[in-house]
Amino acid sequence: MLAHHNRRPMAAAALGLATMLVVSACSSGQETQAGGAEVGKVDGKISLAYLQKQGDQEYFIGEAAGAKAKAAELGIDLKIVNLGNDANKTVSEAQAAISQKSNGLIVVVPDPAVGPQVVQLAKDGKVALLTSDDQICSTGPDPSSCGADALVPRIGFSGEQMGGEVGKRAAEEFKKAGWNPAETRTISAWKQDVTVCTDRVNASKKAFTESAGAPVQNIDVPTDNSPTGAQDKIAATITANPAVKHWVVWGCNDENVQGGVTALENAGFKADDVIGVGLGAYLACKNWTSGKPSGMKAALFINGKDVGALAVQTMYDKLKDGKDFPKEAFAPTKMVDASNWKDAGVTCG
Repeated sequence: MLAHHNRRPMAAAALGLATMLVVSACSSGQETQAGGAEVGKVDGKISLAYLQKQGDQEYFIGEAAGAKAKAAELGIDLKIVNLGNDANKTVSEAQAAISQKSNGLIVVVPDPAVGPQVVQLAKDGKVALLTSDDQICSTGPDPSSCGADALVPRIGFSGEQMGGEVGKRAAEEFKKAGWNPAETRTISAWKQDVTVCTDRVNASKKAFTESAGAPVQNIDVPTDNSPTGAQDKIAATITANPAVKHWVVWGCNDENVQGGVTALENAGFKADDVIGVGLGAYLACKNWTSGKPSGMKAALFINGKDVGALAVQTMYDKLKDGKDFPKEAFAPTKMVDASNWKDAGVTCG
């Protein structure tokens, strides 16, 4: 998925405010509560704001559609906001939603460093706070170094589970191909400062190693999580390893794997010498529309509609029935390939 896991630096002022909030919370002896304020039940119509990064990306378009459909079903007034890659806009749009009397905020942040600010705003505004897709921490900018109690409740997918499925399928394809391990390399491609991406890739490596039946050397390739960025970096990796005859590619999202498959095609590798296993399926499916052989052998389908709908339902349960947020709730995933992607409901981006 998901190119949406790009991160860009925040403005110094925003970082400064985040630091001030953390310091003030510590110095006052009060711990900022993950998930914002304790809020009462809403008797009338519920109003929610869904703040998404990269809202024009295929996955998030689906997520917004799923959220809107569920909101219509439940009679919720829902506003979707595209934050793009602007971390500062997260703060300003959260402030705007609170001033417009939203009962709850669902956020997908462009940069998790805004986490403490968003949590503080929700707490001060007495609105419920839920994240989807990416984690944020109430006490610091980096969710990976955050205590479990300070992580804001999240709706999305399990990075470990997703990566494991990708690695397992890659191992199945590798064994089916019957390649010589010494002539094969695996490529792990991802934006290495994005925690959820690292979780996915590490799980893919582990699952492949456990299931492949033979040791295969892995090459880590840092990318910007875009197809062209991955293509450029993987092309350089191919050039640097001229003796390799067979390649297995996985990454944080479909973008990385598509970039790798394209780079290998351009380098003259035939489909029979490439195993790409995507994560998202919204780009992988383009390789299957022609019916011709492709190095993209499979992809894990993650449906943004399911996440958007589950996030809205979870917020509704909290505000209408007083049901506590789960720490995490996961939408289902499904491995697809050229034979079944249409039946699975994949929207080809």
